[in-house]
Amino acid sequence: MAMSSDDIRRTYLEFFVERDHRRLPSASLVPAEHDPSALFTIAGMHPLKPYFQGRERPPHPRVTTCQKTFRTVDIDIIGTTSRHLTFFEMLGNFSFGNYFKPEATRFAWELSTQGFGFAAEDIWITVFGGDEELGLGPDQEAIEAWLEIGVPRERIVECPRSENFWQAGPTGPCGPCSELYLDRGVELGKPDDLPGGDNERFLEYWNLVFMQFDQNPVNTLAPLPAKNIDTGLGLNRLALIQQGTPSVFETDQFAPLIALGEELSGRRYGQEYPTDRALRLLADHSRAMTFLIADGVVPSNEDRGYVLRRIMRRAIQHGRALELPAGFLSRYADVVTELMGGEYPELHSEREVVRKWLEAEEEGFGRTLEQGLKRLDELIERARHSGAEGIAAADAFLLHDTYGFPIDLTLELVAEHDLGVDEEGFEVLMEDQRQRARASAGRFGAGGQDVRERAVALAQQAGFATDFVGYETTDRETTIGAAAAENGKVLIKLVESPFYATGGGQVADSGYVECLQGHCRARVEDVLRLGNDQVVAVVPEQGTIEPGERVRAHVDRSARHATECNHTATHLLHAALRQRVGTHVRQAGSYVGPDKLRFDFTHGKALTAEELHDIEEQTNRWILEAQPVRAITTTLDEARGLGAMALFGEKYGDVVRMVEVGDGSFSRELCGGTHVRNTAEIGLFKVQSESSSAANMRRIEALTGPAAVELMRRHDRELADAAKALRVPPERVAAEVADLRSRVRELERAERRGATEQAVDLDQLAAGAIERDGARVLVGEIQAIDGKALLDVADRLKNKLGDAAIVLGSSGENRVDLVASVAPALVERGVRAGEIVRLAAAEVGGGGGGRDTLARAGGRDPAGLPRAFEVARAAIESALGG
Repeated sequence: MAMSSDDIRRTYLEFFVERDHRRLPSASLVPAEHDPSALFTIAGMHPLKPYFQGRERPPHPRVTTCQKTFRTVDIDIIGTTSRHLTFFEMLGNFSFGNYFKPEATRFAWELSTQGFGFAAEDIWITVFGGDEELGLGPDQEAIEAWLEIGVPRERIVECPRSENFWQAGPTGPCGPCSELYLDRGVELGKPDDLPGGDNERFLEYWNLVFMQFDQNPVNTLAPLPAKNIDTGLGLNRLALIQQGTPSVFETDQFAPLIALGEELSGRRYGQEYPTDRALRLLADHSRAMTFLIADGVVPSNEDRGYVLRRIMRRAIQHGRALELPAGFLSRYADVVTELMGGEYPELHSEREVVRKWLEAEEEGFGRTLEQGLKRLDELIERARHSGAEGIAAADAFLLHDTYGFPIDLTLELVAEHDLGVDEEGFEVLMEDQRQRARASAGRFGAGGQDVRERAVALAQQAGFATDFVGYETTDRETTIGAAAAENGKVLIKLVESPFYATGGGQVADSGYVECLQGHCRARVEDVLRLGNDQVVAVVPEQGTIEPGERVRAHVDRSARHATECNHTATHLLHAALRQRVGTHVRQAGSYVGPDKLRFDFTHGKALTAEELHDIEEQTNRWILEAQPVRAITTTLDEARGLGAMALFGEKYGDVVRMVEVGDGSFSRELCGGTHVRNTAEIGLFKVQSESSSAANMRRIEALTGPAAVELMRRHDRELADAAKALRVPPERVAAEVADLRSRVRELERAERRGATEQAVDLDQLAAGAIERDGARVLVGEIQAIDGKALLDVADRLKNKLGDAAIVLGSSGENRVDLVASVAPALVERGVRAGEIVRLAAAEVGGGGGGRDTLARAGGRDPAGLPRAFEVARAAIESALGG
């Protein structure tokens, strides 16, 4: 009887639990904060890297997991092959210096033959065949281990380094691999086929990695002190074997998704390639987007959010091609949740959040997709007519920037017409845009990364983990267990430390370390977090800091308390946001220091003034209620059962610290930071700003305590000064300023009207309008007036022309202004001012936007204005003709 995917998962995990492996839950698809090497969890061993690297102690010498993983390396061929996926489950068993090749091979053989029921004669093995550059011969240890089990030598195939030697990078831990293949029958290939070759007869289903070397420098190997085991078995690939299906898309995790696509499209799977490919892609991408959103990723234009947006928009485009009804992404997500929510409860708890983001993206991209496809059709037709090999980089960038087409979607669509894209030029334009938008460098500068690497080395040399006592005290007599000079600083390893290490958005404590005997003192500059350990970076001010010295470690209490006020305030702010705006709000980043707090959160639009007022009021209400704040140590399952918020990108163990405000009914969060004991200590919470930090991400900056009080006092002084200058009471200042601004605007309008009446002949300009499909179209240039004057001219022209689409432009030195005005009747026919002006602006090196009826843009290239008018006229006529 064929095994279901759930059966495979259960059989694997139970097998290894029975053999003294600790089962760990799947980590998030968002890697832990301390691992900036990848955007997503891409392998079963990925969350376990700190254990393999010796930076953290594993919870058990043997562990087993079923890890959800996400990769985009094969995204271009999803749906065209039988096995490639972006999202999949990876089963694995791991040993940290406990067992090695004999046990790993025996476990794999027993589970394959007894658990999964494979015939021994159908299993073939590949091993590392040696490499001259590495100075290694064939992996005789692995060969002997398989022979000992009873595998005939003729079914053990030696493969080259490219196939059977694992390394994460050019240097670091590495080792040979051994892979298990299933012979599916000579009818799927040829009699002389072998595992590791390019054939369908032999299907690899399990990879055993023997980590036994450290490579440094390249091609120079030294034995690792502890030998580790890392294995990976793809659950979906094994389901294909067990269920005897032609591809993974007919297995039990995918068949209901394919069936949903058939139901919604009215088409049949297996009848034509384009339909099959689209249905497969929708099944794969819907799984990926559902799990990513459930793990806290939201669509945006940066990093993880951009990757999510790419797969969502590919799915939307393919769904539209199949003519699926609106809201189809949510239908797919519901089926994914039904299929996999039993193993992954976050799919149920985040169901409404997933639905919100899918509906918003489908609706938002759907609005521009149709216009973008029209524009792409024009570009394709132009390329064919001119005999070009493809479309230009600038056009691909326009599709990306204006219509939101990810480059891989553009590549896919033009390839259907045997055309290409200038990808290199596109990347140049993208990098130019990134450089303009980049406000800051990465998480660590080169120097900061060097310090971190030296801190890791010092911690390993010290051989002990620092005991953090900063929750209980801000002063501690302790011992310097190890020290190392570092560019005028000294890195020290304290036996006990009251200093909080940077993490969870909270900055490190400041303070000093001074000798109990003798004369030495050093200022604490930073505290580096190394998993559950830390190293303190200090700047000597007096004497020398030496290992073995007894010292007093003192935290700056004033800075610590200000930081605690801001940290507890972020928890209150988070709760107030979710209460007022919706439970889709999730923390997406933060800064908590003694000076201020910054809180990034997922939300698709700016907060209204009323929402912001209510959120600030609620936060201050909780502060004034003097609610107690408690930190509770509990199990992860218990905390989740109590509804505690966990932050994506954070790594949690079996035992966690939960911070609870009041009775916990409105705020419980998993948090390792420091907090006040009572909300009354915060004093006052005052929002300074609310802004966008990225697409679908908002940012609030705020002050608390004395800093907030000083801000309010400054506002009072400025209000008093304004009242004095206006000669009105303070309560009348806002009304008086509004009245003054209204009078100034009227005077400016009168001045512009007079200037434009002299510079522009409206009747002559209106006479240039042409008739197109029952509408009037006017596209023209006006000399020597600015954008505001253009708006005034457009406003007066629409009264003369009636149902018209008007595009006006004016240029000066290194400056272009554009205005588009569209009558409501033409908007209903698909002519939209915002889209037209964005297209035109791209031709003059600028951008802009606005409403469907009125929009404005600017640019820096006057030479492009004639082309901008051509593009605008073509867009209007295309919409009217559609």
